Amino acid sequence: MAPLPNSRTEADGSAVIRVLSYNVRSLRDDTDALVRVVKACTPDLVLVQEAPRFFRWRKKLARVARAADLVILSGGATAAGPALLCGLRATVERTEDVLLPLTPGRHRRGLATAVVRFGGARLGVISCHLSLDRTERHEQGGVLLERLTALGTEHVVAGGDLNERPTGPTFQRLATELQDCRAVAPWGAEHTWVRDAPHRRIDAIFATKGVEVLGCGVPLGEPGITGEDLRAATDHLPVLAALRIPAG
Repeated sequence: MAPLPNSRTEADGSAVIRVLSYNVRSLRDDTDALVRVVKACTPDLVLVQEAPRFFRWRKKLARVARAADLVILSGGATAAGPALLCGLRATVERTEDVLLPLTPGRHRRGLATAVVRFGGARLGVISCHLSLDRTERHEQGGVLLERLTALGTEHVVAGGDLNERPTGPTFQRLATELQDCRAVAPWGAEHTWVRDAPHRRIDAIFATKGVEVLGCGVPLGEPGITGEDLRAATDHLPVLAALRIPAG
C-alpha cells in the first residue's frame, strides 16, 4: 500500500491536509493505544465521534488531544458527542456546536462545526454521529447538508459515524451532494465496523466537489499502527483521508 501524501502548503496557496474520522467510544477503552493510532496518522484535523459527555469531559478529551500533539477545536458534550481536534497548522476562524432536534426517548445528537485555514486554503469542517433510527438518520443528513451550506465556505469536509452502509438512503443522500472520499480514491482498508459479521463501512469522510481527494480509507498497515492497538483503542476503525484544498 502506497503511503498517503504528507501535509504541506503548496506554492499556489493550496494545502494538502490529512483528515482523520474516529469514533472513540467515550474513551472507555485503552487511551494509550488510541493516542498511538492517532499520532501515527499525523492528522491536521480529527473528526471525533462519541467524545466524553459527562463528568470532567473536557479534561479527558484535552488529555488525549495533548498526548496526540493536538488541541480541542470544538464540540464534545456541547455537541452531544461529536468533536473536532486540530494541529497547530490550523488557523481557526470560528466554531459552532449544533444540537439536532431531539426525538423523545432517543439519544441526543449534534454536530461539531468550524471554519479553519491552512495556508491560503479556507475550509469548513463538520463532525457528525447520526441516529440508529432510519427515519431520524435521514432527517439528520438533511440538517447536516443545510449546516454545510451555512458555513459559508466554498470547500467543506464532513465526516463521522453514519450508522449506515454506502447503499443506505442517508449515505446516498450525502454522496449525491458531496464526494464520498473512499469511493473517489480508495486507499487502505474499507470496513470500519469489524466487531461482528458482516463487516461493514459505516464511517466515512465526505468533501465538496472542489476538493481533490488523494486517498481515503482505514489506515491498516500504516507505519506505527498495529492491529493490537486498533482493537484495543475503541470499537470502530478510523478513516484517514489526504485532501488537497484549493486556495481561496
